[in-house]
Amino acid sequence: MFSSGSRYAKAATYQAGLPDGTTATAVVIPAPRTAPPIGFHPRAVGDRLDLVAARYLDDPTAFWQLCDANDSFLAGALEQRELIGVPAAGG
Repeated sequence: MFSSGSRYAKAATYQAGLPDGTTATAVVIPAPRTAPPIGFHPRAVGDRLDLVAARYLDDPTAFWQLCDANDSFLAGALEQRELIGVPAAGG
């Protein structure tokens, strides 16, 4: 259901009942990994997290690892930071 690089690739699932009586499969949101950053990227105007992730992590879909390294659940919250912590690639 998710790509192999997704934070949800190995997440547990459960069945949830919907108001109309049907059942849906839901994903348990994994806890963020809290490995400390190994360096910092000075954010410039127009920087996008997918491009930062591609540069440092060799995977534009790994932007969520930048969020985890910066204790930010929402990617948009990193737009206000002057420095973005960068985790080790493959972390």
